[in-house]
Amino acid sequence: MRVVVGLLLLLLALCGSGAQGEGGGLGQVGEISEFQETAPRDAAEESTKQTTEQTTPDIWAEVRALRDMVVELKVFVELLQRENSDLQTRLSSSESELLLSKCRIDQLERENAVQATDLTSLGTRLTATESKSSDLEKENAVQATDLISLGTRLTATESKTSDLEKENADLQTRLSSSESELLLSKSRIDQLERENADLQTRLSSSESELLLSKSRIDQLERENADHETRLTATESKSSDLEKETADLQTRLSSSESELLLSKSRIDQLERENAERPKVAFYTALTDAGHVGPYSTDITLKYSKVFTNIGNAYNPATGFFTAPVKGVYYLQFSVCSNRTGYMGVYVYKNNQLIMFNDEGKEEVGLEYLTKSVVLELKAGDEIYLVLPSDYSLYDSPHNHNTFSGSLLFTL
Repeated sequence: MRVVVGLLLLLLALCGSGAQGEGGGLGQVGEISEFQETAPRDAAEESTKQTTEQTTPDIWAEVRALRDMVVELKVFVELLQRENSDLQTRLSSSESELLLSKCRIDQLERENAVQATDLTSLGTRLTATESKSSDLEKENAVQATDLISLGTRLTATESKTSDLEKENADLQTRLSSSESELLLSKSRIDQLERENADLQTRLSSSESELLLSKSRIDQLERENADHETRLTATESKSSDLEKETADLQTRLSSSESELLLSKSRIDQLERENAERPKVAFYTALTDAGHVGPYSTDITLKYSKVFTNIGNAYNPATGFFTAPVKGVYYLQFSVCSNRTGYMGVYVYKNNQLIMFNDEGKEEVGLEYLTKSVVLELKAGDEIYLVLPSDYSLYDSPHNHNTFSGSLLFTL
């Protein structure tokens, strides 16, 4: 720019001197014609005219030449400015790529930190699983398969590293090209030399940062390789535990499903039980002691009622009346303290269902217990009858009992 300014000033000075030459020549001719009367006027006028005619075209030719030079200099300056703008753009691109490299380094450092955390967690798990190492030795075939898979992952990591190296080499080539262009630009204009020197400094700093980035990337890759090796050893030992965990999870899911089904069935049964009639009774004969013998059969009335759910047993008659159609379980116990016979008839309505008796030859308590399962309709009656000449014995200890319950409805 200083050269351009100097050329413009020179052009203005030449234009001014040309204008003064034209005016000055004419003034000199006037002065000669007025004050030099003794000199030959024709010779003086001729000489002045020739001088003026020769000087004026030369000045204007120089002015045009300088104007052309100024135009060429302007074009040249614009060209240099465009080249300088292109260099600025390329430098900005280099700086952007450098920022991307820094971001990649930060990402690798975060991934390394995550892997270190995972390694620590796996180390803890490894400590817990070392007690099972003897069983894991039998599964080397599975571990070989896992090692092949991890080898494939390692190959992918190496390929990724190769791509990073290629990107760094491309950045290096582009930076070298930028340095060459900056050196060429420095020789063409003085003002750009300072800017190019600044760019050179920034590019050198970028190269240093790229070298540091490559060194850091190499270090991270070595650390990642070491972590990968340790992770491989840990994963090979934890795979069996994961399989066992998956199997236990499957069995747990199956157990939970069965539990849900059981709960559903229990709920259904509880609803059915809540809706089903509840019938159960338990009675004892008397506290009076000996009952019988009588000359005729008599219906036994069990007067001591301990349980009578559903009120199906009537202590006044000794009858159990079925409230609903269903299957019933009935039981009775017989006791006597005299010699002779003891026993009872079991009737359903007027139909004899069972007769059990036993002869006693000695005095003392002796027992007889029986049970029966009957299908009864609503209204059917069950009762016990003491045969003639048979005797029983009861007391507050409840030796003679009659009980029953509804098993299920029909």
